[in-house]
Amino acid sequence: MSLQHYLQLSFTPGLGPITIGRLVQTFGSAERSCSASINDLQSIDGIGSNKARTIHTGLRSSEASAGREIKKAAQLGINLICPDDENYPPLLKHIPDPPAVLWIRGSFEPRDLNAIAIVGSRKCGMYGREQSERFASLLAGAGFTILSGGARGIDSSAHRGALAQTLGRTIAVLGSGLDVPYPAENAPLFDQIANGRGLVISEYPLGSPPIPENFPRRNRIVSGMSRGVLVVEADERSGALITARQCIEDHNRPVFAIPGRVDNPLSAGPHKLLREGAVLTTCLEDILDNLDPLPHDIVAPALTALPVAIESTESDCLDTPVMGLSDRQRAILLHLNIDPVTVDYLIEQTLFPAPIIMQELTFLTLKGLIRRVDGQSFARRTKTSA
Repeated sequence: MSLQHYLQLSFTPGLGPITIGRLVQTFGSAERSCSASINDLQSIDGIGSNKARTIHTGLRSSEASAGREIKKAAQLGINLICPDDENYPPLLKHIPDPPAVLWIRGSFEPRDLNAIAIVGSRKCGMYGREQSERFASLLAGAGFTILSGGARGIDSSAHRGALAQTLGRTIAVLGSGLDVPYPAENAPLFDQIANGRGLVISEYPLGSPPIPENFPRRNRIVSGMSRGVLVVEADERSGALITARQCIEDHNRPVFAIPGRVDNPLSAGPHKLLREGAVLTTCLEDILDNLDPLPHDIVAPALTALPVAIESTESDCLDTPVMGLSDRQRAILLHLNIDPVTVDYLIEQTLFPAPIIMQELTFLTLKGLIRRVDGQSFARRTKTSA
């Protein structure tokens, strides 16, 4: 029933993500929030007597709307999830204003926890499209899920770059209802993504048009679900810079920027970010070397969170229990030591294909268990290198 009540809250005029979060925290659940009295509502910070009466009336009328939305989504093959759902993106829960409900086409995979956002201008040049597609393909080949906004230009190039990899995945976050794909010409791209290559997501109800104010709000989801944001081409007023600032200021995650020609107005955004401390990015290693390990309190939903003791023949290897490793990750880790080994060596020893090896090495690096020594060599992280 959590979904029904979160929908009811989200359909109520006067309630946004932050206020919904306060209600649920105060009353203990979405269900109790929906049945709160006017006096109860007035106890919430930011809700006065007039607003409490408006919300109380709205909650009564939004109950039927929530039920209709669930039925309509089911008919269209669209899934709905709320923060109580185990599949709700873990990193998104940690932002100040997580969406109360997500409308989803496609299905999550554990590796989606390791997502990198690629953002930039809709009116990008050839250089921007090339770099967006190039980095998306490189990151997807290393096991990352590519996250972007589904728009023309940089966004579309990022999605296509990820799909160019055989095992590449990508997530498109729309600023409209999922049954109102925008831009319309990207509908086939969204279908391709949703049919086994990733997800198409929105926080807007079915039938919602792509009005301008939706897109800045959408950007916090792009940043909130990602481990970091890469800005390709954007002017200083671009929504991409809004996403980048949210990533740094609100979500405490790294921002990367690709430099451009000094006489190109679309270089102004990335260059401004670089002056403010973004990571200068020219190759894949610039991103991999500047990502923080996964937070210890977040485990990918589909991983079994069981303690796994990793045997080591070296006394100075990290010996703390490792949580939530898959059989493939354990197999790879057993062939790694403090002396660097190449990716080719790991392929020979495990018989896993190269894309799988790169994907799992990325996961182990972000977990803080191994380190990249150079381009294609890896070693177990030691106590002195931790």
